[in-house]
Amino acid sequence: MLAALAACGLSSFAGAALATGAAQASTLPTLTIALTQSSATISGPIAAGGVNIISTDTGVKEASVILFLLKPGVSVAEFEAFTKSKQVRDPNYADKFGTIAFDTEANQGQSRETQTTLQPGQYALMVGVGEGQPTVRTSFTVAASAAPVALPTPQATIKSIEFGFRGPSTLHDGELVRFENEGFLVHMDIALQVRSAKAAKRLIALMLAGKEKQAGKLIVGAATFDGPLSTGAYQQETITAKPGIYVEACFMDTQDGRGHTLLGMERVIHIVK
Repeated sequence: MLAALAACGLSSFAGAALATGAAQASTLPTLTIALTQSSATISGPIAAGGVNIISTDTGVKEASVILFLLKPGVSVAEFEAFTKSKQVRDPNYADKFGTIAFDTEANQGQSRETQTTLQPGQYALMVGVGEGQPTVRTSFTVAASAAPVALPTPQATIKSIEFGFRGPSTLHDGELVRFENEGFLVHMDIALQVRSAKAAKRLIALMLAGKEKQAGKLIVGAATFDGPLSTGAYQQETITAKPGIYVEACFMDTQDGRGHTLLGMERVIHIVK
């Protein structure tokens, strides 16, 4: 159940339109990714440097939007063949082909703004629907820039590591927050909303024990700060959350099948005004 919630990205704040984020991103080039049930299109200037990505969704209830940066010499066809193999179940195997550079959620009827830095190279745009494996929808090339735009300086940074999170445990509405993977493995950053501090402690205890069915009963909402990202990848967005208590967690698995939550990759965070 927890993995399903994480995949769905039920969003009380991170998937909503980001009014404050739009203001802070006004000086960045804007890249729009529009999803329908059968297509994904990209519009806007495509050049290396900081960019504000607006994801829109008019045909899929809940979808993940993934930008995968291919290594030089790796073709889109080679990477697409990998995505159809059994190895794709462990995203860490993808590092042979490139980097999961960006991963966000798109919810039907909503737009979402997320900032990141695009490196020069060829990218595959992947879309995942529900709990299904993401598939390659299209590809594009990011040209080098003589004067790449820098991202706005975030007001807070949260880093994923093996096996935990570093950074402030209190985030504020209107705050621009960067989420980075500073681990050696692929990590994600999901926030699970609960009703009280007691429920948060109980949820962590149940996740550590692998009791997902019981743990799921404590969750009243979920949001995706970032989906699975390769080491060194980062993205940032403005927090527009309803104040409350959340449990931050990573639902990736190790090669022996243990979830990162079993290894202690969860903590209590607070969203405040």
